[in-house]
Amino acid sequence: MNLKLATPWRERGLALLAGLAAALAHPPFGVLPGLLGYALLLWLLDTIDDPRPLRAAFFRGWLAGLGYFGLGTWWIGEAFLVDAANQGWMAPFAIAAMAGGLALFWGVAAVAYRLARPPGVRRVLVFAGAFAALEWTRGHVLTGFPWNLPGETWKAGSAPSQAAAIVGAYGLTWITLAIAAAPAVWRDGLAGRKAIAAAAALLAALYINGWMPAAPAPKTTTPKTTTPTVRIVQANIQQDLKWDEGRFVQIAQSYVDLTARPYKDGKPADIVVWPEGALPLSLNEYLAPGVWVRDAIIDALQPGQLLLIGGYRQDGTLQDPVYFNSLVALRRGADDIEVVGIYDKHRLVPFGEFLPMDALLTDLGVKSMAHLGDGFETGPRPAPLQVAPDLIVQPLICYEALFPGLAKPDPRVRALVNVSNDAWFGVTSGPLQHLNLASYRAIETGLPIIRATPTGVSALIDARGKIVGGAQLNLGDAGVIDGVLPDMGTATPFGRLGNTPFILMILISAFAGVRLKVGKGF
Repeated sequence: MNLKLATPWRERGLALLAGLAAALAHPPFGVLPGLLGYALLLWLLDTIDDPRPLRAAFFRGWLAGLGYFGLGTWWIGEAFLVDAANQGWMAPFAIAAMAGGLALFWGVAAVAYRLARPPGVRRVLVFAGAFAALEWTRGHVLTGFPWNLPGETWKAGSAPSQAAAIVGAYGLTWITLAIAAAPAVWRDGLAGRKAIAAAAALLAALYINGWMPAAPAPKTTTPKTTTPTVRIVQANIQQDLKWDEGRFVQIAQSYVDLTARPYKDGKPADIVVWPEGALPLSLNEYLAPGVWVRDAIIDALQPGQLLLIGGYRQDGTLQDPVYFNSLVALRRGADDIEVVGIYDKHRLVPFGEFLPMDALLTDLGVKSMAHLGDGFETGPRPAPLQVAPDLIVQPLICYEALFPGLAKPDPRVRALVNVSNDAWFGVTSGPLQHLNLASYRAIETGLPIIRATPTGVSALIDARGKIVGGAQLNLGDAGVIDGVLPDMGTATPFGRLGNTPFILMILISAFAGVRLKVGKGF
């Protein structure tokens, strides 16, 4: 049987199909056989019959990336429809630019693979190393955008996802690529069959590791404090409605009413959490003394309750103000509220929260054409926030929850708090994917997550990345989640080692390529 493809256009179509299949394996689609798209891509890179093989490899890798990122990030177009009159025309261009730009990393990875491609089945290791290395690069260039890493294909909380506690999402990316690409060497005789069997064994190991019960928390002589209770508020306010100044009272009242909703057991939650951008006004304005919103918040809270609010705040001087995207912790006293902590977002969204090469793009007119403001200032590197004498949390605002290891491990931290404004992306796959990606930070750190969004998906997530039963508000839901903060897990290997295992995997891939280039029979 001649497996050589008939036409270049069929090859290109198959490359695009390979990327689409791999994207369909991710939640919320969950079509795991789509992982075979990586095997198809490896085969396409191995069967190049072109006088310029590196150019052909780049184009096939780029097309696969175009399919992968096109399906994985199409929802960004929804953000431009919020202010459709001014920005709606940019939606198709933004989707194309996002998918095409991210696909460049896959094109470069394909070239790197072709340059280092060894004979024999170990080319699977080189393929996994080349693409995993470029996925790491994608997560760091221009602040990075590690959306839908191949290692995060597995639904958070599933058995395979638990490997992220050991090797992190980047290490799991290498493992996933190696497993998924292995069927491409089935024609390599006995060696190919052994490689596929090894991949199957590695897949089985992922499941066995994930099925093993969690290790018991280490014994401690420190007296155990009361487990905090939590109320997460999701008011289901669509993003386009926030632009209507006449709706501000209604929006604020929605959050206040949900916050004050009676508790089933009559005991108020210790912590109440509002999402990022809950109210379309600066924190300075609506929390100022004498403002009715501040008074309404005071009335909605019980003495001693803690309220975490995501929003933007102004700092600096009146003549030279600066703005931060922040999480503010407020505590209700006897008859007032006080600020007990402020966290300013460190990792900002390019072109959304800040404009790269601001001076140049302003001079070119991009800033005014796209109706972009001055953007936010970057906060310090993520650090724990002490919100009570016996409670320290690690905030991650929206985009920050995508990044493995962004916040350094700290044994004092009791939980991660992820506030996000996924209302920008409507009822699409974007918020569902964001939930899955954020949940991987729980697996990597061994910490539960309190997640609040305006329109969904809000949830209480345990230390293994699973949503606590019933503790979820889906897209379009309005209401509250009342629950007990899940227990902490044990300190994870990833928390101690970081990306060291991933670096070792990349070195294995590099070693496989170099040794097989210079030595026979290795």
